[in-house]
Amino acid sequence: MSAIAASRPPRAILFDWDNTLVNTWPTIVECYRDTFTALGLPPWTEQEVQERAHGSLRDVFPALFGERAGEAERVFYRTFHRIHLERLEPLPGAKVLLARACTIGCYVAVVSNKVGDNLRAEVAHLGWGRWISKAIGAKDARRDKPAPDPIYLALDGTGIAPDESVWMVGDTLADLKCAHAAGCLPVYFGGVEQISERLKEFPPRLHARNCHELAALL
Repeated sequence: MSAIAASRPPRAILFDWDNTLVNTWPTIVECYRDTFTALGLPPWTEQEVQERAHGSLRDVFPALFGERAGEAERVFYRTFHRIHLERLEPLPGAKVLLARACTIGCYVAVVSNKVGDNLRAEVAHLGWGRWISKAIGAKDARRDKPAPDPIYLALDGTGIAPDESVWMVGDTLADLKCAHAAGCLPVYFGGVEQISERLKEFPPRLHARNCHELAALL
């Protein structure tokens, strides 16, 4: 952890969405289960989904399903659109965290691997547009996380450079890799027990176990 970075409030905070500000694991698990089942494959367990489902579908599904990737994506989104809004659940302290970030003058945006239109529908459903200036999702930029492109798009037009005054907060390796690639401050969100050897390849500079701890860092 950098003492300088920790002692100065950021100019901008870019949040991952799924399981950083909102709990969407039940939805993601059901979507993957229905997809594998429809394609006649044994479905992943909940733990396997949580360990493996971290990229955008356009990056992950061709490797998983090969020539049937398009079919798999149609099944996935059929389930997703049926359940995602009604099951959307803010994580404890998320609203306080967002309000705190805006109060201290941070530019706040979301950088997610959820398809952009679906991401923005969820932000609007929760009424969080009052805090979130921009929501960038999969397919909005030329490449998705862990490439830095979504960060550049989130900051475009703000006059804020992607440096260590910009925190990229997320719960997966893709978030940390994205932050490192863009030159932003990587902030790991989640339990210490979830920090694996792979995460250490792209080490976080700050760590918060939950929204309350992250708000306290501000």
